[in-house]
Amino acid sequence: MESVRITSTPYDDVFRTLLNDCSSLIIPVINEVFGEHYSGQERIIFSPNEHFLNQQGGNEAERITDTSFKIEGKETKKYHLECQSTADNSMLVRFFEYDTQIALDEGEIKGNVLTVTLPHSAVLFLRHTTSTPNTLKIRMVSPGGTVEFDIRVMKSQQYTLEEIFWKNLLLLIPFHIFSHEARFEEYEKDIAKLRTLQEDYRQINNKLEELLHHGAISEYTRCTIIDMSNKVLEHIAVKYNSVKEGVKTVMGGKILEYEAKTIKREGLREGLKEGLKEGIEQGEDRLSQLIARLMEDKRPQDVVRATQDKLYRNKLYEEYLIDQ
Repeated sequence: MESVRITSTPYDDVFRTLLNDCSSLIIPVINEVFGEHYSGQERIIFSPNEHFLNQQGGNEAERITDTSFKIEGKETKKYHLECQSTADNSMLVRFFEYDTQIALDEGEIKGNVLTVTLPHSAVLFLRHTTSTPNTLKIRMVSPGGTVEFDIRVMKSQQYTLEEIFWKNLLLLIPFHIFSHEARFEEYEKDIAKLRTLQEDYRQINNKLEELLHHGAISEYTRCTIIDMSNKVLEHIAVKYNSVKEGVKTVMGGKILEYEAKTIKREGLREGLKEGLKEGIEQGEDRLSQLIARLMEDKRPQDVVRATQDKLYRNKLYEEYLIDQ
C-alpha cells in the first residue's frame, strides 16, 4: 500500500515539544479550555501521535496529531489538542479523522458490540479574526440517531501577559509574539516602538525568573520556553531582523553554560530516581547507560524527558541499541 505522510509546521513542532517535554504546562491549559479543576498532580499518559488512516484505493495516509493523552484524576479522560496558525476548511475533517482514529485505537469489543470513546478535543488558534468561531462542531448522522460534539477553541492573542501568568498559561508564551505581528513594520522602522516590544519580553523574562526562584518551574522548563520562543520568533519574523534581534537581546539567544549544567543535574537526579525504580540497585544498568550516552552526546534535555516518558525512553534505547 502507498503511504502518504502529512508533515507538520514549525509552530506545530513547538507546540508538540512544549507539551511533551514540559508536560506540567498541559494542566492549566486543560483547566482553562474545558473548565476542569485539575490540581496539577494528576498523571498524564501520552498516546502515539502517528495514526495511519485507510483511504480509498488501498492507500494509507500517516497523520500526525499535535498531541493526544489521558489525564488520570478522579476519572480518566482522553484529550486531543491541535495548534493552528490560521483556520482552514479542512481542519474539521482532520479533527474527525484524528478523533475517530484515536477512539478506534483503544476501541473495545465485547460480544457483538464495539465501544469507542472519542477524546475531548480543542484547537489553539495562534491568529484569529472577528469571524473565528469560539467553538467548532462535528455532527454525525447515523441510522441510530444524530450525535454532536464540540471542538473547543482557544485564541492565544486574546490573552494578555497578565492573564498568561495569572492563569499559569505558560504554554502560550512562545506564541505571544503573534500579538505583535501586525506591528512588525512599525517596530522595524521605529526604535522607540521596538522598545515597547522589548519591554513585553523583559516582563516575560523577569516573570519566568521569579517563578524559577520560587520553585514554581524548573530551569529546564524555563530554558525550553525561551528556546521555543526563539524558534517561533525566527519563523514569524524571518523578514524583520530588528524585531528578531530586539527580542533576543532581552530573552537571550542560547542557553547559558550555568543553565545547561543545572539542566544536567536535574536530568541526572530524575534519572537516578527512575533508575532505582527500574532496579539499577540490583544490577540493572540499562537506564544508567542511556543517561551516560545522552550526556556524552550533549542531550541533557532528552535525559529529563526520557526519565518522565517511558515510550520516549524506549525509542532512545532503540536509537542507541541498548538491549534489555
